[in-house]
Amino acid sequence: METVQLIDPRTGRVRGSSAVAREAQVGAATRAGRRALAGWRALTPRERSRRLDRLAGLIEEHAAEYVALECAGTGKPEHEAAGEVEQTADLFRFYAWAARTRSAPAAGGLVAGHESWVRWEPLGVVGVVVPWNYPLLMAAWRCAPALAAGNTVVAKPAETTPDSLLLFAAHAGEALGEAVAQTLPGDRESGRLLVAGDVDMVAFTGSARAGADVAARAGTKRVSLELGGNSPVVILPDAPDDTWEQLARATTYNAGQSCAVPARVITLGVNYETVVDRLGEAMRRRAAGRDFGPLNNPDQAARYDRIVAASSAKVTVTGELALEDGESGGHWRPARILADLPDDDPAVVEEVFGPLLTVQSAPSVEDAIALANGVPQALAASVWTRDLEAGLDLAGRLNAGEAWLNCHLVQTAELPHGGRGASGHGTDLSTLALDEYQRPKTITARVTTPWSG
Repeated sequence: METVQLIDPRTGRVRGSSAVAREAQVGAATRAGRRALAGWRALTPRERSRRLDRLAGLIEEHAAEYVALECAGTGKPEHEAAGEVEQTADLFRFYAWAARTRSAPAAGGLVAGHESWVRWEPLGVVGVVVPWNYPLLMAAWRCAPALAAGNTVVAKPAETTPDSLLLFAAHAGEALGEAVAQTLPGDRESGRLLVAGDVDMVAFTGSARAGADVAARAGTKRVSLELGGNSPVVILPDAPDDTWEQLARATTYNAGQSCAVPARVITLGVNYETVVDRLGEAMRRRAAGRDFGPLNNPDQAARYDRIVAASSAKVTVTGELALEDGESGGHWRPARILADLPDDDPAVVEEVFGPLLTVQSAPSVEDAIALANGVPQALAASVWTRDLEAGLDLAGRLNAGEAWLNCHLVQTAELPHGGRGASGHGTDLSTLALDEYQRPKTITARVTTPWSG
């Protein structure tokens, strides 16, 4: 089997290698998933729930191993990885409960002399393709509801971060049964083969360009796409005192490599200089290496550098690097503010995916909303003001699947997350995500005996 070198993003050095799946391996995985499907979908919700709960327990029992693997692949600090492993276990435990709470749409005697039922059925084998920014957690967002709904899954991690999902597959085999949840390491071609292969649905998280390719290759299969964002942040003059620190922390979490990360700060002209100064101070206090990790890979680092170099911002505020010995060759980028830039600047219209905030000025609240809604992506947004009524009104007017007021990146398993426009479609998290991985079947029976003469 082909292999690919794995690089430690903290140092830039080779840290090992990983297998690269091709047509034979993809075919074997999907066939195994289909063989496992009959037994898994036949389980009662109670039994599926118990097994998913056991998987959550295994993740918790082996949390230190998962944390080490996540850090090796992503370079993120240990405290970030530990929090994400904890969230992963919680997510499987949440869907273990959700598997037993489903209710069917209303049915009954809708046609004279007949009784009807509506039952939810799993789709079959689900191909899951996830990115490198949250290897384990993004896989859990997709796999947990798919499994709870009665499907089997084949998960393809990013080329640079297969580590934690290989351990996950071993634990899934122990808790759920053989081939109910598999991991298929590989590169982009491996993902393309999986999408076009013998799967009944594709759940993809990644870039808009890759999402369009996935949709084309999937054909008539159901596809759920989460394609990133370029999140606006509307700051009014009466923003809370902790706005700057909160935004700096959210922007640099995971080195800004999050689809819902704050990206484009928009404020009123009367408050513009204050926002630039205070955000700049807060971002300068966030040091790469001490407070957040590196970018994941050379391609992402080069893309980030290209966008920054192409920006015509007249104001730049840059934080510091606080690296350990041997880390100078890693993909580290400091926290950064870009201000006094045009509305069509590359750093504004493109998803930067790094520890960077742009700051724009608007003459009025209406203009601020227009700027916020003026890009194709529509995944997440936030509003910052002490005026609760005004803040809730603005949050409702922002074109985003998820909007926050006086906070950002606050998420829990109970609340849905999903994009609009170029950010894709579909629902992650909450019991609503179960609908992504099921389809309704109507069964109608004649219950009266026909008259015969």
